[in-house]
Amino acid sequence: MSSNPIEAKQYHPYYKTYLEKANTDSSIVEGLKENLNVLVSFFSDIPEEKHNYAYAEGKWTVKDILLHIIDTERIFAYRALRIARRDKSPMVGFEQDDYVANGSAVKRTLENLIEEYKAVRQATIALFNSFDASTLLQIGEASGAAFSVRVLGYITIGHENHHIQIIKERYI
Repeated sequence: MSSNPIEAKQYHPYYKTYLEKANTDSSIVEGLKENLNVLVSFFSDIPEEKHNYAYAEGKWTVKDILLHIIDTERIFAYRALRIARRDKSPMVGFEQDDYVANGSAVKRTLENLIEEYKAVRQATIALFNSFDASTLLQIGEASGAAFSVRVLGYITIGHENHHIQIIKERYI
């Protein structure tokens, strides 16, 4: 995809940070596969005493972060599907803090969350594997901004890279 650089009109500026944390010169599917292995290995190595740890009052725990990654991937994949199918209906945003607060990650094991992550990631890989080059360039509207299908794939990759970096810096 490096022959078609990502243009600023293909995403909301808020997501630039995530795009910068994804290798946009490689294919989305390869990036998703690579991150699957990286994320599973990373979270599997976190000591059990850190699973429900938050570095400050009001911050998410390690398990909350993983559930947030899962929820966000589901939402971005749904957005990509709608845009790929030429659904022109604008999609509203979502309040990530509400999702985390109501996700009950504390009641689940990290292993259970990792299994859910793997299932969601396999579905996302299958979805992006079904898109051809012209579909990846389709533009739709989400959260009041334009997004291309391709950008949503790279944002998914960069988003989880962002959270892995935060966990390394502030949690372990």
